[in-house]
Amino acid sequence: MVIALLADVHSNLEALEACLAHARDSGAGRYAFLGDLVGYGADPGAVIELIARYAAEGAIVVKGNHDAAVEKRAGYMNDTGTEVIEWTREVLSADAKAFLAQLPLSVVEGTMCFVHASAASPERWDYVDSITAALKSIDAAQVPYTFSGHVHEQMLYFQSSVGKVGAYSPLQGSPISMHNNRSWHALVGSVGQPRDRNPSAAYALFDSEREQMTFHRVPYDHLAAAGKIRKAGLPGSIAYRVEMGI
Repeated sequence: MVIALLADVHSNLEALEACLAHARDSGAGRYAFLGDLVGYGADPGAVIELIARYAAEGAIVVKGNHDAAVEKRAGYMNDTGTEVIEWTREVLSADAKAFLAQLPLSVVEGTMCFVHASAASPERWDYVDSITAALKSIDAAQVPYTFSGHVHEQMLYFQSSVGKVGAYSPLQGSPISMHNNRSWHALVGSVGQPRDRNPSAAYALFDSEREQMTFHRVPYDHLAAAGKIRKAGLPGSIAYRVEMGI
């Protein structure tokens, strides 16, 4: 089974649709959305509606910190993030808010853990941004494969059966063998707001039978997505980040 792993959509409908089309054309048979469906972008309702349809067909969906903030204001967000969340709260329907509220913080299915941030205390929204943080998440998940987002970059951490640890930035489009005699934590990148100076949407595919993972970047109309942010009256700095991939 090929599973499409999509995180940090951030209300970017154009990026989401592009990644879903790419995943479908690449043979994905299952989908997992790893949190932060909303925040920053201008299409929270349309994004939730689309992901809810996938959820009804068996997709895994977990909650991110921006999703949680729609229900309960988060004191740790900066002014820009808070402004967008308050706007998002105003424009979302009751059904959309209810969908976000019922999402789990993590899902463990067989050999896989799906979570937005770290599998260790996922409600704390800790960043997996180092080998130490990755090992903490791996230890908490207690399965060979942990998939997350939150960091808005693509990275692969591993721990071998003899304790060797490592991390590396994956090459786009090149399958990586991930045998389950090791433990892995994969950051799948951000669909809606990449931050590596490349505006193309980021997501990953995991082939559970072949034990292979492939990271992808998908060009989309990021200028249209940025234009929608400005038209909605949201902070121009967010539109600029979408345009520039920063």
